[in-house]
Amino acid sequence: MMEPPAAAARASCRRRPLLCLLLAALCMPPALGLYTVNAVYGDTITMPCRLEVPDGLMFGKWKYEMPNGSPVFIAFRSSTKKNVQYDDVPDYKDRLSLSENYTLSIKNARISDEKRFVCMLVTEDDVSEEPTVVKVFKQPSQPEILHQADFLETEKLKMLGECVVRDSYPEGNVTWYKNGRVLQPVEEVVVINLRKVENRSTGLFTMTSSLQYMPTKEDANAKFTCIVTYHGPSGQKTIQSEPVVFDVHYPTEKVTIRVLSQSSTIKEGDNVTLKCSGNGNPPPQEFLFYIPGETEGIRSSDTYVMTDVRRNATGEYKCSLIDKSMMDTTTITVHYLDLQLTPSGEVTKQIGEALPVSCTISSSRNATVFWIKDNTRMKTSPSFSSLQYQDAGNYICETTLQEVEGLKKRKTLKLIVEGKPQIKMTKKTNTNKMSKTIVCHVEGFPKPAVQWTVTGSGSLINKAKETKYVNGKFSSKIIIAPEENVTLTCIAENELERTVTSLNVSAISIPEYDEPEDRNDDNSEKVNDQAKLIVGIVVGLLLVALVAGVVYWLYVKKSNDAKGKSEKAAAQNFPSLPRTASKHVDKDLGNIEENKKLEENNHKSET
Repeated sequence: MMEPPAAAARASCRRRPLLCLLLAALCMPPALGLYTVNAVYGDTITMPCRLEVPDGLMFGKWKYEMPNGSPVFIAFRSSTKKNVQYDDVPDYKDRLSLSENYTLSIKNARISDEKRFVCMLVTEDDVSEEPTVVKVFKQPSQPEILHQADFLETEKLKMLGECVVRDSYPEGNVTWYKNGRVLQPVEEVVVINLRKVENRSTGLFTMTSSLQYMPTKEDANAKFTCIVTYHGPSGQKTIQSEPVVFDVHYPTEKVTIRVLSQSSTIKEGDNVTLKCSGNGNPPPQEFLFYIPGETEGIRSSDTYVMTDVRRNATGEYKCSLIDKSMMDTTTITVHYLDLQLTPSGEVTKQIGEALPVSCTISSSRNATVFWIKDNTRMKTSPSFSSLQYQDAGNYICETTLQEVEGLKKRKTLKLIVEGKPQIKMTKKTNTNKMSKTIVCHVEGFPKPAVQWTVTGSGSLINKAKETKYVNGKFSSKIIIAPEENVTLTCIAENELERTVTSLNVSAISIPEYDEPEDRNDDNSEKVNDQAKLIVGIVVGLLLVALVAGVVYWLYVKKSNDAKGKSEKAAAQNFPSLPRTASKHVDKDLGNIEENKKLEENNHKSET
């Protein structure tokens, strides 16, 4: 008769107690709150046996549990023989290592290593177990935005791109951002689709998130990024993609016309470029330009060039899109400056003549006018009622527009004042009394040539010295020591006339009146002014002297009349007295009584 199964099992356990203990351990339910080891994909997994080594330990073993709960033994270590054995499990071939303290190490961690492992320590009477759960983590690659759109268009929903995150475990979460802010799905504006794919050989995940987006004009410079959020051994982490900026196309809403010029103001002769632009993207490439005087718009690219502009180019300019839907306007002012000098060029006039001069200005704005004579700026405009030699020279009438850079005009008058030679001769005895200086003062233009001759002999004198020719004047002088009276002749000749003047010069031994020598140098005008002042003073003194002389003459005349009468009375009273002596009667006569009589007679005569 056969034994019942339970009785047979009890009989077997009595015969083989160790086997029964192992079977009981395998049948134990899993414990709660298991110890967990977090491992990084590709690293070494280290699982300590968290049991105290008991006395009488026979051996230790490691196993893992299959999804259906059945055990798979993978490593064995005897405590007595000190030998280690690894079970023939293909997934762990050459990857296991069991230390003396029964710590199990698994090299090159894989996703498939994510299991429940159990450490078993066996004695003759007992079996102890401690489970350990292994969790494996794999950091994903940096997200990449692939299949990017060439451009986006406003009012159109378009695929912006795909954010791809590879080799993640566990799978992560992908989020899209614009300028640092999360993009939330909005119907027909923001459409996001996420797709996950697992690699069967590695167990790793690849996530692909596609974004369809309808942009606005403000998205022209927006930065789009995607971020993956994943779990690692130490907690939750994120990785961000490189930012991407898309070319956003939008229509033109405004047209602008600008004037391109080298300066802020435009003057005649400048080149002017008109530039028309639209604020759309891409910008318009062609426009219609409307020019003053043209009835139709001129089709051109975004620029229109005008060369060598004149004053009639001043006016209003416009540009528009080809369909004339939008237009902008600007005004151009072409500045001008005209100068008319009358007379101008080279003008020849005679000394003493009048010459009216006018400089007329016509300009787009108030102009500044000034005159220059021989590189020196004049204080007033020239006016010639009676031309003098000093009036000759190069005159420039120049005008500028201060507000317009580079706009100035000038015209030149070269004035020539001609005159026949005029001569004046002076002489002076030198201080040594041994010679005399004869000066011939000459005026005229063109500059006269001067010759000296001695009258009678007709011989030429070649030792004359000339002063500097200034304002049509100069002097020629000679020094002579004549032993007898001579006549010197000064001859001055230019293209207009020949003038001759002579001067008698006495012998050096004969003193004679010297005429003052005229001054003729660079300071002649200053000297003339001083001379005028001196002449004025002298004339004033002469007038005073004349008045005093008249008074004195009247006084003397009255005295002489009285004296004549006295003499006449004396002659009558003293007929024997000589006539010449009567003039000195007051001195020669000492008789007081006679003097009294004379005074009485004089008084009677006057009466």
